[in-house]
Amino acid sequence: MKKILTSAFLLTIVALPIWLSGYDKAVTVTSDDEVPRIVSEEIPIGVVVALTGHHAEPYGLPMQRGFELAREEINNRGDVRLAFITADDMSTPDGAKAAVRHLVNQKVPAIVGLAISTHLKEAAPIAQENRVIAFSSVSSAAGLGGIGDFVFRTSLATNISIPSGVMATQEKLGYKRVATIYDRADLYSRSSNEVLRTVLAENRVEILTEEAFRTGDTDFSRQLSRIVEMNPDALFVSALSQEIAAVLAQTSEPRFPDTIQVIAPDLTMVEVQEAGHGAEGAIGFIGWSRMSDAPGNQAFVRNYRAKYGIDPEPWAAQSYATLHVLANAIKTAQSADPTAIRDALARTKDLPTIMGRSGHFSFNPDGDALYDQILVVVKDGELEFLE
Repeated sequence: MKKILTSAFLLTIVALPIWLSGYDKAVTVTSDDEVPRIVSEEIPIGVVVALTGHHAEPYGLPMQRGFELAREEINNRGDVRLAFITADDMSTPDGAKAAVRHLVNQKVPAIVGLAISTHLKEAAPIAQENRVIAFSSVSSAAGLGGIGDFVFRTSLATNISIPSGVMATQEKLGYKRVATIYDRADLYSRSSNEVLRTVLAENRVEILTEEAFRTGDTDFSRQLSRIVEMNPDALFVSALSQEIAAVLAQTSEPRFPDTIQVIAPDLTMVEVQEAGHGAEGAIGFIGWSRMSDAPGNQAFVRNYRAKYGIDPEPWAAQSYATLHVLANAIKTAQSADPTAIRDALARTKDLPTIMGRSGHFSFNPDGDALYDQILVVVKDGELEFLE
């Protein structure tokens, strides 16, 4: 067990040790015969996650678990060994920027994590300026890959996921008149709503109203009342985890009719469980499912349950995949130099991962992930494939 380096500076960064134990490999990224061990020492990788604050429980802690499990598997292979320097972003943009500055000063070649799109937008330029890879496992607001050529993402960006999700759901449901509700204070939520506005117009779907709220709001009765009055065919919800769950929970009230189909692009079991009956019948566009037969996915699910005693969360799965994609790039580059790793990441094409339905993972020229997304629907409190 290596001690995690700590540092004190203006905004306190909390560096936590990562404890690991042995489990079977879930994904074989390359065969041991293909690439020799490239370094004799551990390669330090920066990890920026929310360990405190309101993003810790839904995002940061699952991400940390996914990273831990992936690092154990990668290190057990032996061709590359990774060490973590973990920094708490404290669920704030300023915390994320301070964490990235700290890790850049530690001379890491790559930083993973950076869940929230607002945080990535603020912090990634620091990594880009210092030619350090910023590889977000969760953020998905459109356009953030354009920050620079050292920025990569595992989540499907909204401009990639929403067009295909709308096309599939409109074909199945035939909606013509819809409403949207979104968090005006959150970058991802605004991006999701903006893409929805464009895509729905292109598909000749009328938006009756666009209702807004702010992060931390808990009462959506005013917005939902206006939506009910307009009687749309569907309601699109663009928000972060806590607010998605709260909106869905309030759609279970008698005044909200079952005839309005609720669609939340980033819906996960976390929100389903918190929303209770209000989530029933809701549809989501997601990048990972524990039901998927993508390469190594069922082994990942088993190993995660064995290690942590719970089912894996999507953000844990995406973080797990992120570290495996990064490790594959390090092996391909046969170098710990960030520019060489960046070039290998940019060339990643059809890499077998646990993401999507098929697992084939690539990057587009902006560093945004490409794979086949999964459409799900809530039935009896569980997420099932929307066929």
